[in-house]
Amino acid sequence: MGILGTTAFLAVTSLRLNGGFVAKHGVAFNRVALRPRPKFPCTTGDADDRTMKRLLLLAPAATVTAFLAACGSPSSPAYDASQPMIYVSSQRAPADIADCLEGKLSRVRMSRVGDATEIAVGSDSNNSYFVTLTPFNAGSIIKVMHPASAPDDPPEPEMRVDIARCAT
Repeated sequence: MGILGTTAFLAVTSLRLNGGFVAKHGVAFNRVALRPRPKFPCTTGDADDRTMKRLLLLAPAATVTAFLAACGSPSSPAYDASQPMIYVSSQRAPADIADCLEGKLSRVRMSRVGDATEIAVGSDSNNSYFVTLTPFNAGSIIKVMHPASAPDDPPEPEMRVDIARCAT
């Protein structure tokens, strides 16, 4: 055995612990310092660890809050009365749509405001729907409002079908 063979033999025999065998690799020969293995959970801690701990603690609370909010919500989605129930454009003229709606719906009152035609649907004392027909290019824009406290007369699905039939 040469000088290198003797050194390798001594390095391997010195790495045997309690009769076990340690494989040869560059660390045993070059005496390279190894980084210590991280401990779990990390005992030193830094800003990232604190952030992760906070997120892990807040996640169950956020889940419970979301679950309770979902359980407390109404079964049907809330309708925002300030937004139009229907807002569509049509190739038909406002006068044609107004005539069609007057034929399909009962208790309809029409009025003109500038270029627009306004239609109130429902009883005289409590209108259910307000339809505004505005000329736009060669057709018109149809906007239907349904106040939150207004009755459904006619029912909303029927109103939607009548608007769709008159718009096309």
